[in-house]
Amino acid sequence: MVKLVAVYRKVEDPAAFDKHYFETHLPLAKKMPGLIRTELERGRGSPNPEWEPPHLAAHLYFKDMDALKAALASPEGKAAGKDLMSFAGKYVRMFFTEVVEA
Repeated sequence: MVKLVAVYRKVEDPAAFDKHYFETHLPLAKKMPGLIRTELERGRGSPNPEWEPPHLAAHLYFKDMDALKAALASPEGKAAGKDLMSFAGKYVRMFFTEVVEA
């Protein structure tokens, strides 16, 4: 299993960001084909006071990299990506990760 992880640094207007994220962006992202599960996390602190916790982190689970890439290339994935860049492009960093059981 693999994930698309999106980490959003501290935003200028958290209320406006959250409104758009939860009312517009997340419903778009959840339409991507092959999406198995979505988890969201809110930053709550850090063991190092010099590290600013993220505003939000999103984890989108897919069966494998082929499924993830197909989802991003789909019309739904392109719509979600376009929306993401329109409101959060300067805040987000995205990564592909493999889930490893420990």
